[in-house]
Amino acid sequence: MEWVNKIIQGDCKEIMARFPNNCIDLTVTSPPYDNLRTYGGYTFDFKETAKELYRITKNGGVVVWVIGDATINGSETGTSFRQALYFKEIGFNLHDTMIYEKDAPANPSSNRYHQIFEYMFIFSKRDIKVFNPIKDRKNIYRKVVSGTRRQKDGTLTRKKSNYFLEWGLRNNIWRYGVGYMKTTTYTPAYQHPAIFPEKLAEDHIISWSNPKDLILDPMCGSGTTCLMAKKLGRRYIGIDISEKYCQMARQRLSQMPESLF
Repeated sequence: MEWVNKIIQGDCKEIMARFPNNCIDLTVTSPPYDNLRTYGGYTFDFKETAKELYRITKNGGVVVWVIGDATINGSETGTSFRQALYFKEIGFNLHDTMIYEKDAPANPSSNRYHQIFEYMFIFSKRDIKVFNPIKDRKNIYRKVVSGTRRQKDGTLTRKKSNYFLEWGLRNNIWRYGVGYMKTTTYTPAYQHPAIFPEKLAEDHIISWSNPKDLILDPMCGSGTTCLMAKKLGRRYIGIDISEKYCQMARQRLSQMPESLF
C-alpha cells in the first residue's frame, strides 16, 4: 500500500476507509477520552473508528486499546468499559484485559486511593494468530513437589513434581516509569500532551506481531508506536489529524536507524 512506513495527516476514520479489507496485523493506540486533553479542538468519532478497525484488521489480528476513565463530579465515567463492550458488539473478541500501571499517580486524590493505571484491552479478530510471550518474571521456586488435585469423582491424586525455568511468563499487569525522560528520552515528544511509554508499545509489538508485519496507530500523536515498529523490523502506518503532531512523529522516526531484523 502507498501508506506503508508513512505518517499521514487526516481524520483516521476517513484515511482508514481507503484501506483494503483485512490488511493490518496489529494496531497499538491510545485514543483521546473524556475530554482530558483538548487536542487542538479536534473531535473523535469512536464508533466509526472501531468499525473501520474491525474491517481492516486481518483475521487473527489484534487491536491494543489503551484507555482510562476521567472522574467527573465524583464519579468515574466508565468510558473504557463502554468502548470495550462496543468492540465486542461489532465482532471483536476481548482476548485479555490488561493493566498499564504507572510508577506514580498523575493527580493524587484526597478522598480515594491514588489512581495509577489505565486499561490495555487486547481485542482479536477471530482466534489470535501470533503470541510471542515475554518471559521476564523470575521464578522464585524451580521445583514444586507437594500438592494434590481433586478428580471429578471427589478423590484426590498427588500432583507430579514440576520443574520451572529460571524466567517465567510475565503477568498481565505491566508497570512502566512515566514522566520526563522516563516515557521517552526524545525530548521534543513531550510537546504532545499524552504520550505513552516507548517500552509499552515495544512490548505489545513483540507480543502480538512478527517482523515485517504491518502495525497501525490511527491516532499516532508523537509517533511512539510507529517508532517501536520501525525499531523491531515491522512495517508501520501512523495517522494523526494534527499536522503539528505528524511533523513531530516524522522527525522522531527520522532519528531511528533501520532495524537489523
